[in-house]
Amino acid sequence: MSANNALHIAVLPGDGIGPEVMEPALEVLRRIEKTTDLKFRFTEAAAGANHYRETGKSMPDSTIRLCEEADAILLGACGLPSVRYPDNTEIMPQVELRFHFDLYAGVRPARLIPGVPSPIVGADALGIDLVVIRESTEGLFASMGKGVVTHEDARETLVITRKTSERLFEFSFRLAERRKKRGRPGGLTCVDKANVFKAFAFFREMFDEAAKRHADVKTDRLYVDACSAMLVKRPWDFDVMVMENMFGDILSDMTAGLIGGMGMAPSADIGDRYAVFQPCHGTAPDIMGQGKANPTGMILSAAMMLDWLADKHGLESAAEAGERIERAVDKAYAQGIKPMEFGGKNGTADVAKAVLAAM
Repeated sequence: MSANNALHIAVLPGDGIGPEVMEPALEVLRRIEKTTDLKFRFTEAAAGANHYRETGKSMPDSTIRLCEEADAILLGACGLPSVRYPDNTEIMPQVELRFHFDLYAGVRPARLIPGVPSPIVGADALGIDLVVIRESTEGLFASMGKGVVTHEDARETLVITRKTSERLFEFSFRLAERRKKRGRPGGLTCVDKANVFKAFAFFREMFDEAAKRHADVKTDRLYVDACSAMLVKRPWDFDVMVMENMFGDILSDMTAGLIGGMGMAPSADIGDRYAVFQPCHGTAPDIMGQGKANPTGMILSAAMMLDWLADKHGLESAAEAGERIERAVDKAYAQGIKPMEFGGKNGTADVAKAVLAAM
């Protein structure tokens, strides 16, 4: 924190609907600032496909320096399908930030808010409240930009290290323990493919070692294919799940679909010192500038940021503020707000107004 006790937040609006959903989140944080003792200093910076198109870089060095100096990083959404690197991969500053700041724990909550439709029969009565923890710097993504392509074949390399996995599992067990204190089951499931690949057997062995150090946490182990089938049948049976990067990339999108869509899903990428908070959705250029984007995931990502800052700085008021934002979102949906994302008539401004009114 800075000398004047204001929390310095690096704001990277990004591309497409990124800036459109960022503004409501900042409005919510400004409302928190007016009604609590918390103070924020927002500094906006460039990142994304538009910046690459203009300069040939996804982020200027000044953006990296800002993120290094800030207390937390808020990211809208980055990348555009039409703007790509020479190797035809998309511009993804969000992934680059994970590698640069060693943000090994990708936290993807999936909570079904009352009043939001789920495709899962019974979810409205039984509820969905789980967290996917995706290792964010290794796995198959460690090969990003390093794959070898010839005329005959293409090869990418999956990497799992002891150092990162042990930190990931400690983080996951601590989160399960925190959730248990807050009334959740506090269980942790390791999701892998240990029956086929040596790398995942190695991953599971380290999970088992960590489990011995956290005997109070109920643990389970599932193969990713079986886990996928169970998630679309009985998602309420899950609490916290930890997995390799690519598996987490896929399952976190699936769990977002269980709670109403990508626009409802917040996320965080967390390391030992730094953290980035952003919605799970992409830039959605097809609805850019039309006021149709659902800002809920971005607003809930800001709430996650406050909870992380509370833990980092010992600020109880920040944790309370994060919970207040979540309650306001719940109230807005309970009172009938329905985004266009799942068939409603409410656009970005309507959702933002309803959440602010509920605060």
